[in-house]
Amino acid sequence: MAAKSPAHKTLVIVESPSKGKTIGKFLGSKYKVVASVGHVRDLPKSKLGIDIENNFEPEYISIRGKGDVIKEIRKEAKSADKVYLATDPDREGEAISWHIAHILGIDEKEPCRIVFNEVTKNAVQNAVKNPRPIDTKLVDAQQARRVLDRLVGYQISPLLWRKIRRGLSAGRVQSAALKIICDREKLIRAFVPQEYWTVTAVLSKEKQKKQLQARLSECCGKKIKLEKKEETDAVLAALKQGQFIVSKVEERDRMKKPNPPFTTSSLQQEASNKLGFHAKKTMLIAQQLYEGVEIKGQGTVGLVTYIRTDSVRISDEAQAAVTAYIREHYSDEYLGNFVYTNKRKDVQDAHEAIRPSKVELDPEQIKDSLSKDQYNLYKLIWSRFVASRMAAAVFDSTSVEIVNGDYLFRASGSRLRFDGYLRIYNNAGEEDQDKTLPEMKAGEVLNLCDLKGEQNFTQPPSRYSEASLVKELEEKNIGRPSTYAPIIATLTDRAYVKREKKMLAPTELGFLVTELMEQYFKEIVDVGFTADMEDKLDDVEIKNTDWKTIVADFYGTLKEELEVADKEIPQIKMEDELTDEVCELCGRPMAVKHGRFGEFLACSGYPECKNTKARVQKIEVKCPRCGKDIVARKSKTGKLFYGCSGYPECNQMYWNKPVQKECPQCGSLLTEKKTKTGSLACSNPECGYKE
Repeated sequence: MAAKSPAHKTLVIVESPSKGKTIGKFLGSKYKVVASVGHVRDLPKSKLGIDIENNFEPEYISIRGKGDVIKEIRKEAKSADKVYLATDPDREGEAISWHIAHILGIDEKEPCRIVFNEVTKNAVQNAVKNPRPIDTKLVDAQQARRVLDRLVGYQISPLLWRKIRRGLSAGRVQSAALKIICDREKLIRAFVPQEYWTVTAVLSKEKQKKQLQARLSECCGKKIKLEKKEETDAVLAALKQGQFIVSKVEERDRMKKPNPPFTTSSLQQEASNKLGFHAKKTMLIAQQLYEGVEIKGQGTVGLVTYIRTDSVRISDEAQAAVTAYIREHYSDEYLGNFVYTNKRKDVQDAHEAIRPSKVELDPEQIKDSLSKDQYNLYKLIWSRFVASRMAAAVFDSTSVEIVNGDYLFRASGSRLRFDGYLRIYNNAGEEDQDKTLPEMKAGEVLNLCDLKGEQNFTQPPSRYSEASLVKELEEKNIGRPSTYAPIIATLTDRAYVKREKKMLAPTELGFLVTELMEQYFKEIVDVGFTADMEDKLDDVEIKNTDWKTIVADFYGTLKEELEVADKEIPQIKMEDELTDEVCELCGRPMAVKHGRFGEFLACSGYPECKNTKARVQKIEVKCPRCGKDIVARKSKTGKLFYGCSGYPECNQMYWNKPVQKECPQCGSLLTEKKTKTGSLACSNPECGYKE
């Protein structure tokens, strides 16, 4: 009897192994799920990889190190009766599917592509039932960006290497973002503070202890502006001679509406503001939540919808689910009916806003299954989504106008009457804090308790934080939300920008590169041009514009600028930054150098002395074992820790930052560790002392 042939299976190819593991459980034994682990083909790293003479045709090759992955995919595809390409539902994912189809010889017009916005059983099974052809408009939109970025990066970066130093780079979006940061720094440096004065009256009603503060606003019906002490003193003298009389009392309801659910950009901004996450960290954790997390009693669950989206829209099913949730856990009074629209044309509207896949999975219920960062980000996404479907918060608001001769003072008060969405998502500002005024009516005379003039100075614009830079890039239409995190990472990695108290400050190198780009590559750093180019690239997807025409138009100007820049930019020698650290081999000062993996120290006596070592950050704490400096270091996984600079002779180390203060119980160093009862804790785990 002949052996039974094995049953044919359907092969499903995804990008991520963890996502593949989740999907495999949903589809069952008739499906085989394998991961491409990202791209399998790309432009070569060793050369430009674009045939400029042949209408900018990309020269794709298999990515080095992906041989085994490609071999496995081919093997599984050969034994499968169907192949579905289930890479991420965006341009990048579409391009990856297109490349895989090329490797496997699949006709892109065949229904081989499946997409789902959330990694849930229903979404995946429905996607398998509704395959479609590869969307070549999405693929071309990705190719256009890839080729443009390669032309800029691989032709300007070597120029910077030759003229300044190795390791520098320029980019179509990166350089425009750097200019925005540099322009803000120029405004800060050029800022001249202007003196101004404010006048505040502390008033009360007769026989009442409750006081109110009113700010001087107008004189003779016009906004008042006091610039000198002498002017202010004259106003104070006049006010003391007169009476403070209530001229107008207005009471009204003030509504505070919830924000829409998150887009990629708003998630990065809010995670930065509320959780202190860098954009890169936000996207990494959000990807984990999207691909699936092992939940106790439920298996692997994709907790949020796709994380790269510009849209604030949600599906009818999600709307019904969250409405039912609010009714069950709160009441109909808490239901809102707000309609949210996208700020600009939305080429990614195929994807919903970022929301929980299952609203009934309350963050507190699954907290034990998540890491601390996963929990915090999931709670942020879940709360924002549910809040967006809740009623507005309602405040009792009172505004009062008080006159004294020709002068008008204003005061305002507010009290929360109905919490609405604030019950689960608190974004209340200073104006929302409870601040009630005494009851007043027009014509009442108030007692003056105190009258003061205060000197102030105008403040310069603040530097960009990651959150405010992301907001600026989005508003100016620079890049796309999925690119913001890698842009910021590149700017810091190249030492064009450094973080100072969580703000982004350009370095002198950043200024130098920007000045050269402004002089020789005006269009690339021009915000308006970059935004217009984004629109043209979107048109490849929206209007089916020929992407090679866009590239050809751009490259004509770039080629001319490259030729001029190569001739005119002189060799620029940047002085090394000398440190107070002395070379232990020859006694000369060590200098800061920049390499492929960041900053390091090298002897300033090079080439006579070739001593180099890692650059470490001292924290002004001495090692309790040997007396040498404790320095900040990074582990192989990138985690920050603090260890003795005398390593390996002394291996004293701490995971939390130590301070120069001994534990009163055991004598060990205390470390900075936020606890419920304080902010310092003993570094000795057997001690347990906190303060």
